[in-house]
This record gives sequence, C-alpha cells and structure tokens, in this order.
Amino acid sequence: MVDIWSGITQAFWLVFTFDAELVEIAGRSLRVTLSALAVACLIALPLAALVAVKRFRARRLVIAILNALMGLPPVVVGLIVYVVLSRSGPLGVFGLLFTPTAMIIAQVIIIVPLIASIAHQSIRELWQEYHDLLISMNVTQGQKIRTLLWDSRRALLTAALAGFGRAIGEVGAIMIVGGNIDHATRVLTTAIALETGKGEFALALALGFVLIGLAVAVNLAIHWLGRTEREGRW
Repeated sequence: MVDIWSGITQAFWLVFTFDAELVEIAGRSLRVTLSALAVACLIALPLAALVAVKRFRARRLVIAILNALMGLPPVVVGLIVYVVLSRSGPLGVFGLLFTPTAMIIAQVIIIVPLIASIAHQSIRELWQEYHDLLISMNVTQGQKIRTLLWDSRRALLTAALAGFGRAIGEVGAIMIVGGNIDHATRVLTTAIALETGKGEFALALALGFVLIGLAVAVNLAIHWLGRTEREGRW
C-alpha cells in the first residue's frame, strides 16, 4: 500500500510540475503510437473494405489470416523486425534499428491485422445494406470502397481506438527494436519495465498512471472529435 500511495503521489507531482523527463517520454510515446496508428489505418481500412467488397478465390483465406494475426505475439514481431533492420539484414543499410522509426514499423505490423479485422466486420454489414444500391448505380470499385469507408467512419473509429490501445501498451517488440535508449527511444512502457527492474516501484507506478491517463485522454478526445456521443452513436 505504501508503494501504491507513493506512486500516486509521485504521479500527481510529476504531472503537475511538468517534469521534463516525463514530458519527453510521454511525448515520444504519443508520437510513435499516433504515427504507427496513422500508417496502420491507411493500410488496414482500405484493405478491410476491399476484402468486404471484392470477391476473389483467396478471400476466405485472407480473412482467416487477418483474424489469426490479431493474436500475433509482439516479441516475435520485434524479433523479425530486428533481423530485417539489423546490419546484416536486408534493410540494414538504412540504419533504422534502435530508432523511433523501427518502433513505428513494429507497431504497424502488430496493429494492422487488429484494425483490419474489426473494420472488416463493420464494413461487411454495411455492404450488405448498400450492395444492391451501389450495384444499380454502376459505380467503380474505388467509389464503393470510399462510400463504405465514409459511411462507416464511426464504426471504424472503434477499430482505430482498439489499435491505439494495443500500440500504446506494447513493450516487448518496442524494447527489442528500440533498445530503450534514454532521450532517443525510451517510451512509457519501456521506462516502466526499466524502473520496475531497478526496484523503483513508486516511479514505475507513476509512469503507469501517466500511461493510463494518456490512453484515456486520447480515447476521449477522439470520441469528442468524432461527435459519437452527441449523435447518440457510441
């Protein structure tokens, strides 16, 4: 209980005093996660719409693979990205290992299947309603996809939030490809792991509370921007 109350006290103190190290780590966490989320959405949402609309032979296989990859172990992703970006790897010449870019790549790989799978369920249901109308209008495949993505945007918001939640809480892959380097690749999750290993439980708890606060704040901000509550469509 002493550690818990000490952590709560220290968390409030760090937040209200805008501790420089905490602000730096929190800011880096948000930049990496939001960047990964933006890239993942650009890949996953059109992919989900395409799979829902287009009929092709391997469609069921693609859907099954996306669903299966939702449970992809992050440490395995981190290991694969590490090997690819290492000096002896195919992309080692770019020197991306132990940089925020490597962390973004790992997070994108982790959350794309999650966002695509959730988005596909919503888009498929909407496609069943729109199918006859869009076919009768003789629109192109691209127009179908754009229409479905726009009209299901609030449902897709849930998919994006799920991806954000998984990405910001990721530690295994981030630790492997980022290296937890101070002032370079240290984020909230890796800092929590480091402080816990050092026995600094109060500081680890403080960082944990800040991480939870950031996750909740971003979720509320996105809901507010999407006006989901105002229109009664949570």
